[in-house]
Amino acid sequence: MFLKDTYTKILTDLGTCKLIAVSKTKPIPDLKEAYEAGCLDFGENKVQEMVEKQAQMPENIRWHLIGHLQSNKVKYIASFVHLIHSVDSLKLLQEINKQAFKNNRVIPCLLQIYIAQEETKFGLDFMEAKTLLESQELKNLKNIKIIGFMGMASFTENTDQIRQEFAKLKTFYDECKSTYKQENIDIQELSMGMSGDYMIAAQEGSTMVRVGSLLFGSRN
Repeated sequence: MFLKDTYTKILTDLGTCKLIAVSKTKPIPDLKEAYEAGCLDFGENKVQEMVEKQAQMPENIRWHLIGHLQSNKVKYIASFVHLIHSVDSLKLLQEINKQAFKNNRVIPCLLQIYIAQEETKFGLDFMEAKTLLESQELKNLKNIKIIGFMGMASFTENTDQIRQEFAKLKTFYDECKSTYKQENIDIQELSMGMSGDYMIAAQEGSTMVRVGSLLFGSRN
């Protein structure tokens, strides 16, 4: 069940920060409720689930791939994905570029940056991200565009730690935004914040938050 009042309140709280409704594991009727409430941005973790839902939902929806993406799955979403949040390697970027070329598209991507004090999260560290942004290999990719970064804070109740992690990523974002500018790099988006910490993320400069359980209830 989609909670329309909660959606409206979060939108009001966020101001100019975009809200991605994380619809993973949720049935189509819930997504349709969200769509009818005005939501056009949906985030999915798994490629197969996104493909199935995309076929059943209106064409003007913007689909965000927010989960870990394997190179061999890119071809299934290359024709329609709006933004890939979770790019963590040059190899993956090269495959996205290849599939985007086949579909006559330029696919926007975010580099996933590892900011949490946990071992389970994917992502590049700050130096790895800079090395990638400066690489000749990246310059050769004409069918992708790096438009920013995504990060997940540690899963903790320590809000000071969460705030510090988001603030570090925002500092890195600001530095890169003014440093890196080329045909396939135009840093404008910072995707950080989820149901438990989206307001902290917004306060620390996030441009888009990924909210699921607050909108749809706990995961199925």
